[in-house]
This record gives sequence, C-alpha cells and structure tokens, in this order.
Amino acid sequence: MASEERAIAGGDWHPAGSSRSVAARLVDRSGRLAAVPEAGGTPLAEAPADRAEISARVGSIPRRITFSDGSVFETWDNDGIDRYLAANGRGGAGLVHWLEQFRLRLVVVVLAAFVLGGAIYRFGVPLLVEVAVRVTPPVVPELMAKGTMEALDATTFSPTRLPEAKRREIADGFARIAALSPRGEAGYTLNFRDGGAIGPNAFALPDGTLVVTDQLVTLAGDDTEMIVGVLAHEIGHVELEHSLRQLYRAAGMAGLIMLIAGDVGSGVEDVLVQGGGLVALSYSRAAEAAADRRSVELMAKAGFDPAAIARFFTLLEEKLGDRSGTSMLSTHPGTPERRKEILDYARILSGQSAPDRQ
Repeated sequence: MASEERAIAGGDWHPAGSSRSVAARLVDRSGRLAAVPEAGGTPLAEAPADRAEISARVGSIPRRITFSDGSVFETWDNDGIDRYLAANGRGGAGLVHWLEQFRLRLVVVVLAAFVLGGAIYRFGVPLLVEVAVRVTPPVVPELMAKGTMEALDATTFSPTRLPEAKRREIADGFARIAALSPRGEAGYTLNFRDGGAIGPNAFALPDGTLVVTDQLVTLAGDDTEMIVGVLAHEIGHVELEHSLRQLYRAAGMAGLIMLIAGDVGSGVEDVLVQGGGLVALSYSRAAEAAADRRSVELMAKAGFDPAAIARFFTLLEEKLGDRSGTSMLSTHPGTPERRKEILDYARILSGQSAPDRQ
C-alpha cells in the first residue's frame, strides 16, 4: 500500500556540502519527512520526523530542515512549517518570533534588560571594582603612572620654573607628611611641572607619583603650608586607592554599555573608552571628602595647621570665583561646603566641638 503523503511547503533542496539547488517540496509520509523533487519521483532526502532538525522561526527569514545525511531543505513558507509543527505537537513559531510579533512583550524584555543592567551597575560593578583593586599587582599602577607622565610631559607639561629654594621648602614639608603615611616617604614621588593648559592643580597617580604645578604654587604665594595640605589630600587619594577605583569603574561602565548595546562600532567605542578616562579624572564627592579628612589628619600629626587645605578652597573662591558644586571635569571642585567640613573636622581632632549648623 502506498504511504499517505501530505504536502507541507515548497522550497529548495541542497545536497550536503554543496551549493547546488533543486526545486522541491517538503512532504509528510506517514510520520517521515521527505524532500521530493517538484516534478515528482524518488525522494531526494528522507528521515523520521523526530530525526529532522527544523530551525526556529525568526522574523521572515527562510526555515531550514536539516536531514540526517546533512542535506538541507530551505523554504520561505514559515506558516506552512508552523502548521505542520502545531499539528504534530511540536510547538509553534518559537520564542524569538513570539517576541517579535508582540511588541509590548518585547518592550518588557528590553526594560528587563535595562533593570538587569542597572542592578549590575549598582551592585556588580562596585563588587568587581573592589576585587580588581585587591588583585592588581604593583607593576600595573607603576606602568599606568609612567605612561600618564610620559603623555603629559609630551603634550601638556613643561619643566618647572620654580626656584630651587621654593621646591626644597615644599618637598621638605611633603616629606614630613609622607613619612606618616602607611606607605612611608619612599612610597611617594613628588614632581614639579609647569602645568601649561592645566593651570593651578595637583594630582596623584595610582603608584604614589604626585604632581604639583607651578601655577598652583604661584597662586598660593607664600603659603607653603597650604600647598603641603593639598599634597596631603593627594596622599589620601593614593592611600584609599581612589584612582584605581575610578579607572576600573570607568572600564566597567564601558563594558556594561557594550554588553547591552552589543557591537557599538569603533567610533562609539572610542567615546566610551576615552570618556571613561575623563570620568576617571574626577573623584566622587565621597572620595574627595575622605581625602580632605585624611589631609586634616596627616597635617595635624606632622605639626602643621590641620585646616591648611581649607585655605586652598578659600583661595579658589576669592581668586578664581569657584563657588560652584562638583564638576565632572574638575579634579578638585572647590565649594564652601567642603571648606566648612574641613574646618569642622579640624576642630573635632583638636578636641573642640564643631559649630551647630542651622
């Protein structure tokens, strides 16, 4: 008795490992799938239905039925394949097509992805940052600092023009506070540079390399103690590893965005990576406050005015008009609140009560 034959879809059959195409029909012969030539005749390929691999539906791209001999039947008749699968209890169009057809559900999936990304940013990235900081070998901060200094010396900085006596005075004060740090005086290197476009500034690199610009020293005038207070603040950043944390956080954010967005292209990738570097130039408010307190502590231990760094913020307000809040591109946002907090903390360390704030 001839087996019952039921047509499923029309398409093309491709032999295993060949690009040759034969017009054919996919049919069901009593539970066996077969690719039959369009003109009829002997089946080109045949296999039990449960041995043939049917690709999932994705939009309107053609479906592929792969037989056990490696040959493939390809059809654009997605609906025909879906009807066959449904009639045989093998499911319908599949999850991807289901999501494509129902936009609301796709929106839900996208929102869920952003919620997951937010959770990773809030909890995952900070955890990974802490792990990365702890496992970073000393050679990594050293290489980072060397590369940064070489780049700045080549593009921005010029040799210092400060008199030797002034540099020695600042270096002696710096040595006194550096010796009180857990890293010791040998853990830090103080560099003087003409800051050029950077202007009055001081900053620390992850390995303990510190830089103070001629412009900041000039701005401070005869107040060398204030400069030492600023350098004590930078020691605080090194001790608390703020630079490494900022760099790893920026890298983590770039990785998270590329994880969500996929292949964002080289242009956008450059923006993410270089933008992350700019973010790393700015410490968070919490990091700045912690470094401010460390400056007060070190200056007090060394016998200096513990609130000397507060005069730095007064100087910024009076001479540079900096009365704003934090700025993403400013490494040292000078604000009245920070100055008040420094003065309050200095009073607490000296045994005095901080004034009540209304």
